[in-house]
Amino acid sequence: MGKIIAIANQKGGVGKTTTSVNLAASLGVLEKKILLIDADPQANATSGLGIDVEEVEHGTYQLLEHSIKAEEAIQKTSSPNLDIIPAHIDLVAIEIELVDQENRESMLKKAVEPLKDKYDFILIDCAPSLGLLTLNALTASDSVIIPIQCEYFALEGLGKLLNTIKSVQKIHNNKLDIEGLLLTMYDSRLRLSNQVVEEVKKHFDEMVFETIIQRNVRLSEAPSYGESIINYDASSKGASNYLSLAHEIIKKN
Repeated sequence: MGKIIAIANQKGGVGKTTTSVNLAASLGVLEKKILLIDADPQANATSGLGIDVEEVEHGTYQLLEHSIKAEEAIQKTSSPNLDIIPAHIDLVAIEIELVDQENRESMLKKAVEPLKDKYDFILIDCAPSLGLLTLNALTASDSVIIPIQCEYFALEGLGKLLNTIKSVQKIHNNKLDIEGLLLTMYDSRLRLSNQVVEEVKKHFDEMVFETIIQRNVRLSEAPSYGESIINYDASSKGASNYLSLAHEIIKKN
C-alpha cells in the first residue's frame, strides 16, 4: 500500500514544486515507484518534468471532476520510475465548480484511492493557498511535508498552516500526519539563514528533517530544461540534497 504525501505551504516561493519534482525523481532513482500529482493551477511541476502544459487533455482537473478514471490521467516522464498526473491552467476553475458539491473536500481522495496499491509513494504538489485544492490534497494524504524557506518571514503563516492541518485532522482526515518540516534555500554564508534553522529546530525539534536544501544555481536552472535535478546534473549539491531527503523518507517509512 503506497503512502500519499502532500507538499504544502500557503506561502509562495518556498520551494514546494522544486521539492515535489526533485524528491519524486530522487525516490524514483532509489527504485521506488512514484506518482506525482500536480494540484497547482500554475502547473510548474508538469512543465518542470518536460510535459507541454498546453497539450494536457486529461489531468488533475478532470480527476477532481470525476469525468475520467485516475489511470487515464497518468503520463510517463523521462525520470526512472516516475509517473505524473499533470495540471493545466483550467484547474483555476475547479474551486468554483466544486463549491456546491457534496463532500467537495474528498474529491481527490476518492479519485486516487484505486492507485495506492500501484505506487510506493504518491506525492501531491499543492497550490500556494489554503483553498479547496489544498484541502483536497490534505484530505487525500497520509502525511504532509512543509517546506520552509530560510528567510526572514519563514515562520510567518506557519501557525495558520498548522491550524489548517489540525482542523483537517479533526474534520476530514484523522490519519493525517506531519511527515516533516523541510528547510529550503539555505545559504550557510548568511547569518539570517543560520538563525532561521536554529529557530525552527528550537520550536519544532523532532519534526524537522535532518536534510537541509541549500541554495543551488543548478536547482533553479533544471526546470527550464524540463528536467529534474537528478536528470539535469546528478553531481550537483541540489541533487545530493534531494537524494539525502529521499533516503531519510524511505528510512522513516
